[in-house]
Amino acid sequence: MPWRTTMADQAPPIDLTQYRTLIFDCDGVILNSNPIKTEAFYQAALPYGEDAARALRAYHVRNGGISRYHKFDWLLTEVVGQSEPDPEERQALLEAYAKNVWDGMLTCELDEAILELRKQTPHARWMVASGSDEQELREIFRLRGLNELFDAGIYGSPRTKEEIFSELGETNTLLRPAVFLGDSRYDAQAAQRASFTFIFVQRWSESEAAPSEQKIESCGDLVHSLGRTHL
Repeated sequence: MPWRTTMADQAPPIDLTQYRTLIFDCDGVILNSNPIKTEAFYQAALPYGEDAARALRAYHVRNGGISRYHKFDWLLTEVVGQSEPDPEERQALLEAYAKNVWDGMLTCELDEAILELRKQTPHARWMVASGSDEQELREIFRLRGLNELFDAGIYGSPRTKEEIFSELGETNTLLRPAVFLGDSRYDAQAAQRASFTFIFVQRWSESEAAPSEQKIESCGDLVHSLGRTHL
């Protein structure tokens, strides 16, 4: 199987049966899309020069999971030197970025283990909480036939993940206890602030260090863990 790993045979099983909501980051967890977005940030910033483009690319990698809106505001204020982000320049950056990302998101590798994991967790609600633009992400998931996996919805920027968790908790869309699968330090921090269990997914991560004691290679490890907890 393409998603099979050996890590699950070495680590203690993670018992997903105790969680009522499974929350997934998209980039680096569901889709192998981190390299696509890293390059798209670089290309979008090139009109400001190669130094600015490199600076934004590095900032993006250091701050995985944070929305493009924040990152372009950082570019315009901290690198370009604007006191406030110019709305027209910000919009031009957003459009250039989205154009570079779209085709790659439709064709990049999927962690196919999530299809089996969904079958094995009928007790839990599933949702996506991503730094990607919400409307764009929903359309990509629809075109790839993935939207039906996430019965609790697909959510993204411009809201932060903390805002998403807060709003959905208030409407009982997000039921506790919940576990968040992410691939960045920001994901770990967002989970901690919301009092969720966090699992670091490391196979496609661009993070320098795993910010969690709970680590898996990919979602395939969770499939194996579920099998072991039912032995």
